[in-house]
Amino acid sequence: MNKKLKIALAAVVVGAAGALAFAWQPAIAPVAPVASSALDQGAVARGARIVALGDCMVCHTAKGGAPFAGGLALRTPFGTLYTTNITPHVDADGDGNGIGDWPLAAFARALRHGVARDGHLLYPAFPYIHYTKMTDRDIADAYAFLMSREAVDAKPPANDLLLPLRFRPLLAGWNLLYLRSGPQPDDAGQGAEWNRGRYLVNSLGHCASCHSSLNPIGGEGSPAFGGGNIDGWDAPALTTLLHRPTPWNQEQLALYLRHGYSPEHGAAGGPMAPVTHSLGSVPQDDVQAMAHYLMTLQTAAPPKPVAPVPGTHSEQVKLGAVLFAGACASCHGAAPPRGLPSARSPLVLATAVAGERPDNLIQVLLEGMPLETGRSTGQASRYMPPFASALTDAQIAALAAYIRVDVARRPAWQDVEKRAATLRKAAM
Repeated sequence: MNKKLKIALAAVVVGAAGALAFAWQPAIAPVAPVASSALDQGAVARGARIVALGDCMVCHTAKGGAPFAGGLALRTPFGTLYTTNITPHVDADGDGNGIGDWPLAAFARALRHGVARDGHLLYPAFPYIHYTKMTDRDIADAYAFLMSREAVDAKPPANDLLLPLRFRPLLAGWNLLYLRSGPQPDDAGQGAEWNRGRYLVNSLGHCASCHSSLNPIGGEGSPAFGGGNIDGWDAPALTTLLHRPTPWNQEQLALYLRHGYSPEHGAAGGPMAPVTHSLGSVPQDDVQAMAHYLMTLQTAAPPKPVAPVPGTHSEQVKLGAVLFAGACASCHGAAPPRGLPSARSPLVLATAVAGERPDNLIQVLLEGMPLETGRSTGQASRYMPPFASALTDAQIAALAAYIRVDVARRPAWQDVEKRAATLRKAAM
């Protein structure tokens, strides 16, 4: 046996041994549920802030369900996962119906290592590769807050995954590749706001989970924050905020994160909208720190391209112009009628219109945007009706073509009608 082969076999053996060590984790003994009156109320108050920064309720609340009671479907390339119940209900069967009998040590292990109280490995749709960077105090405070919630008996549906992935010990190999457990020390060469922002973005906020592409086995691709796609919505790159029609600055980004709207860039939609609801409840300093850190990640803006001149309109763009006049111009024209919600950006500036892919504009046209009653200080309410039942996929494509080419004066997207059909089907 040659030397290279011996080294390769040794590496396989070591890797297998390491995977087995990850795969078989001991159970942590259950405890009696903690009475709310026995909790440190200071920790509970701080924990509310931590849980909001971690967007826990966003994923652990099903549509129409009780807060934190789980059951939300997460569609992945590997099948559908359902989020677990993280209220203090006692889960007698280990099937995700509450964490009431979890001691703090079990809760911390789940966040740091992706292991449930009974020892089974958690799927990395739960972003423990980011939560592992949380401080001990933040973990303890989040635990106190969740234990102060109302216990809800709500068992999530069974996961529907590809057959091999139902064997959870396989996740051990994934953890060996991607889990780097433990808090991240501050960078002494940076200021307090930068370090705070990096901590919130990379741990609690787990921004890279959505704003990075995923490789074939579900690991976050490179570069980090290079953009991703979640449930048919584009999560734009967070490193190219200077490349937008109007370059972002820190104040605009902080306003958007906290209130879900920026006059220069538009309103948050899709999975980002509830995230901004959570961030709206945390101190302004936290959101400012996140915006400060994110703005330091930017690549230089390229020269602005010469806007394409539409010239002779295609039949699709002509149809889009007619549809826009009938369905959109009353709100998105030069002078919307008095009395209508007016907190909207010009379409030429909207991120959904300027993106490399049509997904977000299609989604907004299909689903609309729910009424927002002036969350942003000093701004009017905003609303957009859904057009899924009123417009066909061909009409959605025509409307998108008109907005993209004639209004925003940008290169046309390709295969928009086909993409609209795919996104409409996925939403059913």
